[in-house]
Amino acid sequence: MAKSPNPFGVFDNFEDIGDVKGRYSKGWVEESILIEEDITSIRAGNNRSSNNYLGVSIGRRQILYFSMVVGIGVILILARLFFLQILNGANYRNLAETNRVRIMPIPAERGIIYDCFGKELVQNVPSFSLVIKPRDLPKDRDEREMALRRVAVMANMSFEQIKDLSRQYEAHGYESFVVKENLDHLTALKLFVQNSDLRGVAIESGTKRSYPVVFSNPAISHLLGYVGKLSINELNLFKSAGYLSNDEIGKSGLEKEYEMALRGRYGKEKIEVDAAGRKQNVLAQDKPTPGDNLYLTIDLEAQIELENIIIKRLRELKKSRAVGVALNPQTGDILAMVSLPAFNNNDFSGGIGSDVYRAYLANSDQPLFNRAIGGVYPSGSTIKPVIIAAALEENIITKNTTVNSVGGIHVGKWAFRDWKAGGHGVTNAVKAIAWSVNTFFYYVGGGYGNFVGLGAERLVKYLRLFNLGQLTGIDIPGERPGFVPSPDWKEATKKEQWYVGDTYNLSIGQGDLLVTPLQVAVWTATIANGGSIVTPHLADRFVNEATNSSTRLSFPSKMKNVVSNSSIMVSRQGMRECVLAGSCQILKYLPFSAGGKTGTAQWNSNRPAHAWFTSFAPYENPQIVVSILVEEGVEGSTAAMPIARDFLSWWGKKYLK
Repeated sequence: MAKSPNPFGVFDNFEDIGDVKGRYSKGWVEESILIEEDITSIRAGNNRSSNNYLGVSIGRRQILYFSMVVGIGVILILARLFFLQILNGANYRNLAETNRVRIMPIPAERGIIYDCFGKELVQNVPSFSLVIKPRDLPKDRDEREMALRRVAVMANMSFEQIKDLSRQYEAHGYESFVVKENLDHLTALKLFVQNSDLRGVAIESGTKRSYPVVFSNPAISHLLGYVGKLSINELNLFKSAGYLSNDEIGKSGLEKEYEMALRGRYGKEKIEVDAAGRKQNVLAQDKPTPGDNLYLTIDLEAQIELENIIIKRLRELKKSRAVGVALNPQTGDILAMVSLPAFNNNDFSGGIGSDVYRAYLANSDQPLFNRAIGGVYPSGSTIKPVIIAAALEENIITKNTTVNSVGGIHVGKWAFRDWKAGGHGVTNAVKAIAWSVNTFFYYVGGGYGNFVGLGAERLVKYLRLFNLGQLTGIDIPGERPGFVPSPDWKEATKKEQWYVGDTYNLSIGQGDLLVTPLQVAVWTATIANGGSIVTPHLADRFVNEATNSSTRLSFPSKMKNVVSNSSIMVSRQGMRECVLAGSCQILKYLPFSAGGKTGTAQWNSNRPAHAWFTSFAPYENPQIVVSILVEEGVEGSTAAMPIARDFLSWWGKKYLK
């Protein structure tokens, strides 16, 4: 029997509460305590106590909104998964694969350069470089900066320099770029061990160009040139041709001229890398194709001999600047070409130090300058065989036309003199060349009295026919065309009238006429070979070692029969007479016949004249032209001609057997 509740509305006997409509079952439920009303009033549904309940009510509308939000979120997630996995799955798989597998270039071995007898002029030697791989550098800004600071210490550079380099190459992030090159093996090994944990920084092995012959005979540097790392501007320019930020490229000379053939074709390898970008495995490989080997027309022995002879003569004269060119007048093959002073191109291979480079630039003798193709000078009397050929061709004179040289001529108050006081007496074309008689050339060039000369326009025409004022076309960069003045040029540039004195000066190779030593050799070859303007060149053929095939290079003559053979022959006879009885007689004692022409070129009233000599041999069947310039050497016959004589003597012993 149930007891009545106590004053708090709670039954005294827990066992008897079950009859309250099965609502409670042997437990204490705090929420069921009613203070103000008894349980009977609750059962009666008394609404006065409804405001005393504590609880939360969620309506159907809120549930609907919540369900919609959850549904939209699920749809967005599914759409994103569809986009990533289905539509772009292949792309992301490739990106992931790229982080693990990379295609890396394999540089080709650069072709070797040989002289005409197969003597090696360059070598490829092992080299080590400190490089940065931008894509493998730490992504965290602080870690990246720490890595670059460590690189700066290793390279002995400032942090700002390293940062600048990184900025320059940031557009080429998938390639490495060189921070410091030409490391010796011990230094490279030490850096590799000490910094093996440094991400994005590596020591790479490769090869660099070496020029062993240059250490004893530096003049060949002007011909060979050198290779160096691509600058950022060169990289942007040659990127489309397959060049990489870590590549080398020919910077000057033959290395630059024949860059594409010497470079070869790069290979590639598919490699697997770890998280730091370090190579783990080679998955596939396409081997590179080495560059073609280049064989020159240069005879190394002749090059060394000519250089040594010039150096010896310069010491005797106490001079420092000179040029020598020896070439085949029939083909244009250059046997030797020397420009002094010269430089050591090993200084540039692998990167030149700033101190060494500044020393080169500060040298007043300009050793980096190739005078043979880039130096321009008044020709002096070496031009006179060309003037005679032009006058004969225009019927201004015949072989037997004579002029009486009495020491010079006068035009108004102006005197135009011979080099010999009192003159040379009665002179024809052959004697005029042999003894360099200025008066004869004043007559045939500008005319005098009743004698009508070529005049300025025809002089200019023939000088240009003989390739003056134009490039010879030699196969190395840096050639200058020289200059042939004209009345129109003088009026336009100097705002002055052209006078007959200008024509006289042009007739003897003075005034504003400028030529290179190579041009002198080329027009001497034209006189020697009967009228053809050859194209001088250093390269002969390429040889592909892989296929054992040879490709000979073609350098056709620029022009044949510039003037008639009869006109050329008189000039040749004049150069022969110079050796037999004129101002070139020291060549008379060679064991073979030769022709020659001296020249003295005045260029500055306060400085000594330049000394010229040009020659060819043997006279009957010319096989060599030798042209010499000694800057400020004064007299061609005393300063330049002995060099040609000594070289021709050596050449004859080797080649005329």
